[in-house]
Amino acid sequence: MENLLKKFKDLIFKDEAGNFFTVNVESWKEISEFLKNNKEMSFDYLMSITAYDLGDSIKFGVAYNLYSTSLKQYIEIRVEVEEGVEIPTVSNLWKAADWHEREAYDLMGIKFTDHPYMKRILLPEDWEGYPLRKDYKTPEYYNGMPVPKDKSYWE
Repeated sequence: MENLLKKFKDLIFKDEAGNFFTVNVESWKEISEFLKNNKEMSFDYLMSITAYDLGDSIKFGVAYNLYSTSLKQYIEIRVEVEEGVEIPTVSNLWKAADWHEREAYDLMGIKFTDHPYMKRILLPEDWEGYPLRKDYKTPEYYNGMPVPKDKSYWE
């Protein structure tokens, strides 16, 4: 990972515990291409993309978990943005990102620039809001049907 830090020394930041790296949104496209295509990195497997709410209803993040099957190494990269700022898609590098990015959009409202099909994947198109945001209020009704609040019977 040292060559990653060396190449992008002013654009990538390691957290204090050393568990993940944070990059700014403007650098993400270049850094993601380096992670995938540089032979010393070779992160060929996108394990997951997880969207998260930083709790202020203004800033959100996306964590990318990558693995190199040839080098047996793992990395987590985080990109944090303010409401309305789009993150460049990585679906052109890792095909699995297609659905992961759509899920992040559907449930958190994070959009991805140049995504081939940025459309809700789990909820209907006319659903209002983003259910995984901390400030989300579950509606009483959807299209005239009551929305259940007690989900204990599902567990």
